[in-house]
Amino acid sequence: MASSPLLGRHALVTGASRGIGAAIARMLAQEGATLTLLGRTAAPLQALAEELGPAHGFACADIADAAQLQAAIAAARDARGPILVLVNNAGQAESAPFGRTSADLWQRMLAVNLTGCFTCTQAVLADMRAARHGRIVNIASTAAQRGYAYVSAYVAAKHGVLGLTRALALELAAEGITVNAVCPGYTETEILRESIDKVVAKTGRSVEAARAEFSRFNPQGRFVQPEDVADAVRWLCGDGAASITGQAISVSGGEVM
Repeated sequence: MASSPLLGRHALVTGASRGIGAAIARMLAQEGATLTLLGRTAAPLQALAEELGPAHGFACADIADAAQLQAAIAAARDARGPILVLVNNAGQAESAPFGRTSADLWQRMLAVNLTGCFTCTQAVLADMRAARHGRIVNIASTAAQRGYAYVSAYVAAKHGVLGLTRALALELAAEGITVNAVCPGYTETEILRESIDKVVAKTGRSVEAARAEFSRFNPQGRFVQPEDVADAVRWLCGDGAASITGQAISVSGGEVM
């Protein structure tokens, strides 16, 4: 850790209380970063911050509420200094056939998955520009690289995240700031388990059959692990990835090439 390029750098991870976000927070902390964990519920964020150590903290905000988000980020900056690493991980997936996708569902998917990235990035960009150094990693999805049926709003939002990533990468390339997207396939998280439970409840299939239906998308025949995604993020946040920007790194066992 003594030689880690992340040592002492303030990293903000959204959606950090569980799953991929928690795995990313743990890995960046191991690399020496100072973490602010952002999410909606205090208890799991506090527990993780305490696990990581006294240098780290948390902030509560709804990613879809711009005023809450900006206030939480300002408080994090006051407590732990300029934010030089941003991981836009917070997200939500809801399914419905396109004909039954309501305007509310559509707006909710855009607000959580896309507009939250926009608001967080705008809130930290001045810190990175002042330092002429920054790492922005957007956790997209293979849904940003291909289509899936019955989740049109989610797919559209994640395609938007990838477009935002590419546009910002070009805009910020000369300022020492990289912007990349990590695109996981189906990952072993609470969200996946909830999706499997819904399939079981709706179809009467066994848990094993429902898991096989999801895992068949991955040519390796397995679910991605949160640590697989976190390790890609760790690399993109380091100095060794200084020439990597505007990329969509698929962590999907070969589902997307």
